[in-house]
Amino acid sequence: MEDWKFVEKDSSEALARLHFFSVKKKHASGEVEARITVKEFASAKTTDMKFFAVADLELNQKTLKFQPCGWAETLMGALTECLRNLRKFEYEGTELPKAASPACDPPQSGGAD
Repeated sequence: MEDWKFVEKDSSEALARLHFFSVKKKHASGEVEARITVKEFASAKTTDMKFFAVADLELNQKTLKFQPCGWAETLMGALTECLRNLRKFEYEGTELPKAASPACDPPQSGGAD
């Protein structure tokens, strides 16, 4: 069902379909669940960045907080990039994570929309 993209009147609306995933990450105190949301944009600002994935937890909290995310042309690519970033750093929290806002900014386009 790809016709959902046609209901967006203006690209500034940033209409997106959401895809949800869950993965467990081991850390010093056990396991923590990370939920990953992938946004599939109806009209991408660039031709190669149609999907944006972001995890709902921060890692590396004691040094420099980092929220895993990834941009790609495909859903699988964005999810893969987010998981790659999730695996790079340790979860250093002492309690279960709370939902956080995305730390990655969308790419800036040089031209007009």
